[in-house]
Amino acid sequence: MIDDAHGFGVMGPHGRGTSEHFGVMDGVDLYIGAYAKAMATIGGFVASDKDIIDYLRYNMRSQIYAKSLPMPIVEGCIKRLEIIDSPEGDERRAHLWKVTRRLQEGFRELGYDIGPAEACVTPVHMEAGLEQATNIVVDLRQNYRIFCSVVIYPVIPLGMVIFRIIPTAAHSMEDVERTLAAFKEIKERLDRGEYDKPIPDISLYK
Repeated sequence: MIDDAHGFGVMGPHGRGTSEHFGVMDGVDLYIGAYAKAMATIGGFVASDKDIIDYLRYNMRSQIYAKSLPMPIVEGCIKRLEIIDSPEGDERRAHLWKVTRRLQEGFRELGYDIGPAEACVTPVHMEAGLEQATNIVVDLRQNYRIFCSVVIYPVIPLGMVIFRIIPTAAHSMEDVERTLAAFKEIKERLDRGEYDKPIPDISLYK
C-alpha cells in the first residue's frame, strides 16, 4: 500500500508516482493519491482491484457520501490527469524538477536542514518557537510575497518548526533565487532575535 500524496503526478518519468520512480508499480495493491499537490485542488482517490474498491465502498459509506467532490472539481481533475499523462505533462515535470533541485540545493548551501527531501514538497527545518514561527510566516507573506505553510508542536518536537515550500511547474528560476534570498535574510534575522516580537508590515514590494 502506498500513500503517495507527494508523489502522484510528479514522481516517475510519466508522473505515475513513487512506485514508477522505483520501478515497482506491479507490486502495489492499494494506491492512495491526493489532488491537493500535483493537481492543486481538493480531494483524493484510492486505486486498486475492483474487489478491494467494492469492499471499501460498502464499508466506508459515511465517508463516501460525506466527502464526495463537486462535479466541477471532478471534471477539473480529469483534465489535469490528461495533462499529467501527456507530453505536455512530461515537459512540465522536467521543469518542475529543475526548479526543485535548484531550490533544495540552495537551501542546503544556506545551511538549512531539509532532510532527504526526495519529493518536490521541501521541508525547511528551523529551531524556533510558536511566536517566532508566526512572525516569520507573516514576514514572508506580507513583506516578501512568499506563501508557505508551517508545521509546529505537537506535530513535531517543541522548539522546532518546519516551513513547507512547494515549488511548481509555474515557478521560474528567478522565483527560486528570490525565495532563497528571502530565506537567507530570514535566517539572519532569526539569529539576531528580530522575530521575538511582532513584525511590522514594511511592504517591500508595494
